[in-house]
Amino acid sequence: MLISTAYAQSAGGGGMFDSSSALVQFLPLVLIFVVFYFLLIRPQQKKQKDHRTMLDALRRGDRVVTGGGILGTVNKVVSPEEVEVDIAQNVRVRILRSTITSVLSKPDPAAAREAAKERDAGAKTRAEKEKAEG
Repeated sequence: MLISTAYAQSAGGGGMFDSSSALVQFLPLVLIFVVFYFLLIRPQQKKQKDHRTMLDALRRGDRVVTGGGILGTVNKVVSPEEVEVDIAQNVRVRILRSTITSVLSKPDPAAAREAAKERDAGAKTRAEKEKAEG
């Protein structure tokens, strides 16, 4: 037989992994990773950071929505992980901060002070009426 063995070689004769051919082979993978980073990973990290700052800024009087869809008002911040929420009149539940999905409204500090004064004044007048009757 007169057929000799043939070996595939690049034009430069530098072997199987030239620096230029390796770059051309991995360039699509690098481009795919860059696209995934800017379209998926980075926006998700920003969303998580915004959610974390929202949860850290929870205060008494904030109207919140839980993960289960329950609307309530923050009554007390119990610990860094728990919050006491009013979901109905005289119904308070303790929930994890991480289950709060959004804050609907923040109370106006001046309006909250006025409401507290009115509430205290109403309680005093009721106590005075009860004292006068009893």
